[in-house]
Amino acid sequence: MGIQAWRSRAEELVKSKWFVNGITILILINAVTLGMETSHSVMDRYGHIIHLADHIILSVFVAEILLKIFACGGRFFKSGWNVFYFSIVAISLLPASGPFAVLRTLRVLRVMRLISTVPSLRRV
Repeated sequence: MGIQAWRSRAEELVKSKWFVNGITILILINAVTLGMETSHSVMDRYGHIIHLADHIILSVFVAEILLKIFACGGRFFKSGWNVFYFSIVAISLLPASGPFAVLRTLRVLRVMRLISTVPSLRRV
């Protein structure tokens, strides 16, 4: 099987309804965990679980981006939504402390991706 066949299969996968719905659910779960991170009492009690969930979800988002880049090649960066999402995931990889800590707050913008996957949100 040649590289084009693999790219075609990868593109079918990332465009499939179950894949898009799964990523949408993870975005929503991640939004909840980001909100929970603002509560000191929740973080004192469940911080280790919330951080673990955040790392797992971020790993899935990184894998999704890599798969999309492989599937689409250079076309990936021609979409403004893809560039936006790539930037948000890249920011999420920055250290949680130090000079880049403020940028990590931009992770909440990941929810904006729902506009591209949930058509009824476009009207809002």
